Amino acid sequence: MQISVRAVVLSGGSGTRLWPFSREAYPKQFLSFTGGRTLFQDTVARVVEWSGESGSFEILPPLVVCNELHRFLAAEQLRQMGLEAGTILLEPTGRNTAPALTLAALRAGEEEVDPVLVVLPSDHYVEDVPGFQARLSDALKLAGEGHVVTFGIVPDKPETGFGYIRRGLGIGQNAFALGGFTEKPDALTAAEYLATGQYLWNSGIFVLRASTWLEEIGRHRPDILRACQDAYGASKRDGDFIRLDKAIFSRCPSDSIDYAVMEKLTAEANGPVRAAVLPLDVGWSDLGSWPALGAVRDQDEEGNVTIGDVFAKETRNSLLYSQKRFLAAIGVSDLVVIETTDAVLVAHKDYAQDVKAITDYLKQTARSEHVYHAKVHRPWGDYESIDNGARYQVKRLTIKPGATLSLQMHHHRAEHWVVVKGTARVTRGEDSFLLTENESTYIPLGVTHRLENPGAIPLEIIEVQSGSYLGEDDIVRFEDKYHRIES
Repeated sequence: MQISVRAVVLSGGSGTRLWPFSREAYPKQFLSFTGGRTLFQDTVARVVEWSGESGSFEILPPLVVCNELHRFLAAEQLRQMGLEAGTILLEPTGRNTAPALTLAALRAGEEEVDPVLVVLPSDHYVEDVPGFQARLSDALKLAGEGHVVTFGIVPDKPETGFGYIRRGLGIGQNAFALGGFTEKPDALTAAEYLATGQYLWNSGIFVLRASTWLEEIGRHRPDILRACQDAYGASKRDGDFIRLDKAIFSRCPSDSIDYAVMEKLTAEANGPVRAAVLPLDVGWSDLGSWPALGAVRDQDEEGNVTIGDVFAKETRNSLLYSQKRFLAAIGVSDLVVIETTDAVLVAHKDYAQDVKAITDYLKQTARSEHVYHAKVHRPWGDYESIDNGARYQVKRLTIKPGATLSLQMHHHRAEHWVVVKGTARVTRGEDSFLLTENESTYIPLGVTHRLENPGAIPLEIIEVQSGSYLGEDDIVRFEDKYHRIES
């Protein structure tokens, strides 16, 4: 019998561990670290672009669970893959993975089929994709029989940064009964785990039927199930997104899949569902730190990983990452040096996990470098800050073909627009007109205006703002095709 399969991509994250490349508004799953697709896109592709065993599996469009801040990033990156038929569930507030999976299972349960859900964190790296898919085939068959399956990463060192899974008796050829979960151990305990060969790293990847999860979460955490049912029942469709009721969902308890259900299943030797673990040895990484990224990139003869415009001399065992400028390193070792347009990180590898102290400082001092890059992405394209000073700011706007900014006005600033590339349709008060390359216009303070790209190529604009206040919150929207007007 054919099994229907749906990827559930959990796309949360605060963008702190790989700062300054990753930010709150643009966390690591939406970035490319290999020069190709982003981690988010690779995660989706591992399931939706897999043919499976001939005739055994039907691969359905993915479900994505993410927050409001990242909704347009997720939608755009799915569109780039040709996956506009997917569903994006928006969490108005974070409540950990158990409620996220419950919402996805409720959405999947509306269909005639009872699909097997492949639950995937969106920010993991997998080197051996065919190897992952071979194990996925095993997991899908077990889940189709009613098992709750998780993947355990075969450890190659005594890692203290991961939780562990203890495997039990064998189930078939490749799987084991789920013996139990263990919190992150100290170094001595981690070495003991590695020596036994019975422990695996907890990957956070699960495979199970939608109905199985709803049954289990209802049995072990009925409060979570009720809150999710109520919030989903009051949800509204908004373009690409399903918006949950914020007031109802905020009352949902926060818990992980492991704590809410999986740990309880390991204690049920004779329970109705048998939890299983499949060992996974496919070059997996959660990319939880800058050294972890260095470990999955090619190194030179001195153990260095260099990305971008980099020169290194008498330098060893270092990660040198340049996004915008020429980066040179001489006579150093064991360093992480990350350069972006608006920030530079220099850290010893042993302290790379401490970058959260930087983002905490940025929050405490009311700065924005932990939230936004110099280039800020919007559903219509992006803008990049070029220069700013007292009472002025210069930006470069790139508007996608066919995209339209909101009809808006500002209380505290005027704007000058110069077309660098493409054709712009401008609404200014009661007037509407076209501008082409090297033409410009002026938007006085308090005048209603809109910018559109009616052409087939990206529209590039240089915008000069001037006034007493230049913050992004000085925008009053009257019309917006992306539903960003507060009711």
